[in-house]
Amino acid sequence: MTNQHVALTEPNVLALENQVCFALTVAARTTVALYKPILEPLGLTHPQYLVMLALWEQHPRTLRSLAEALRLEPATLSPLLKRLEATGHIRRERSASDERALRVTLTEQGRQLRLIAETIPERVARTLEMSPESLIALRDTLNEVIRATTTAAATSPQPALAPAPPSS
Repeated sequence: MTNQHVALTEPNVLALENQVCFALTVAARTTVALYKPILEPLGLTHPQYLVMLALWEQHPRTLRSLAEALRLEPATLSPLLKRLEATGHIRRERSASDERALRVTLTEQGRQLRLIAETIPERVARTLEMSPESLIALRDTLNEVIRATTTAAATSPQPALAPAPPSS
């Protein structure tokens, strides 16, 4: 019997430990906490690390492209970029061809940081004591969840719940 089936057929379908949303929330929070002592010596927060990962993958990038890659609103991303610029990791500049577009580039310091950061995934895997195969399977499953929830949110808005009947 799968966990999904168990959660849907348990006598208490609303038990906290049966909720996928709870498991995802706790996993996200504890995973970010796991990164904190690894990233602190580099002067990065977890959100800043994600920005750097996106820029190490492709740079320069526009603010819009970076926001799309990180699945963040540009307004949410802007303070992260300001802090990364203040620490010398990136540079923000207006596009010469489109004054409205903000271009984000890595500085030499930002490029050098990648060499140190290359050890982070292995350190996290060792800390978790999970096999590479398990971590890859987990990542793939989470990407399926992201795709499914993104599609569901875009294509089928859920109707509001009806009010509960009055208790007697």
